[in-house]
Amino acid sequence: MQSDYWDRPAFETIRPRRLTAPLVFNSAHSGRDYPERFLRMTRLDHLSIRQSEDAFVDELVARAPHLGAPLLRAHFPRAYLDVNREPWELDPAMFVEPLSERFNTTSPRVAAGLGTLARVVAENKPIYRERLTLDDARMRIEGIYQPYHATLQKLLTEAYSSYGVAVLIDCHSMPRLTRAGERIGPDVVLGDRYGTTCAPILADLAETVFAGAGLRVARNRPYAGGFATRTYGRPQHGVHALQIEVSRHLYMNEVTLEKNDGFIAIRQVLERLMASLIGLDTAVLSPVRAREEKYAAE
Repeated sequence: MQSDYWDRPAFETIRPRRLTAPLVFNSAHSGRDYPERFLRMTRLDHLSIRQSEDAFVDELVARAPHLGAPLLRAHFPRAYLDVNREPWELDPAMFVEPLSERFNTTSPRVAAGLGTLARVVAENKPIYRERLTLDDARMRIEGIYQPYHATLQKLLTEAYSSYGVAVLIDCHSMPRLTRAGERIGPDVVLGDRYGTTCAPILADLAETVFAGAGLRVARNRPYAGGFATRTYGRPQHGVHALQIEVSRHLYMNEVTLEKNDGFIAIRQVLERLMASLIGLDTAVLSPVRAREEKYAAE
């Protein structure tokens, strides 16, 4: 099956002129290039199909390459392909053919309709008119998903080769979280898989920057970090991964998907975070330091 992106890039890497820090920024869910074939397959209107987007997150962190860190961003939309899942998390009900045991068909994400190829968008709205073929899944996963992760791994390897450590900042947005009991929902959620995917100083630094801007910050609840965070985050080997979720209401209208007056302010907060991360002494991220802290905690 011919790729839906045969005539244009499905994603891109924006590189700095000079690498100034071991950072890699990733925006995997902000893609908004919807293939015509995919739009013909969906039952949703042009606005509903976009409800799963981390809209404009790539623009919020667009300064990263100017400051010396590469940015990997998707052009394909999350409703089409989710690279923050295992490669073959597929819902058997979505396909014409039966799925063999090699596919992960029983994960909680698949059950929620949010596998590698999602069944629904936000508010549980079904995406497709008809069932898909496995050829379609292979085209997306082998043709886009796997090259995307190969690119991300390459960027982290390059950072590690230059600095002896590497840091993935996995950038996302989230719907506005409502009040829980007496507590107002957070504006930002930092995910490090409960302290297992990055050195504590990275999450601490991010929290300091966001809180300093007057934002409410939570750790790991309700988002502890997805596939990318847990796959690449190996602080004991000098590779760190931190997921950042920013509430969409801060910078956009969640209904119309248009930027609001807060967009520039949130972009500036993220630029301050980038500058702080770039200024961090890489020695505090070394595998030796990680092992020392682990032993000290035991």
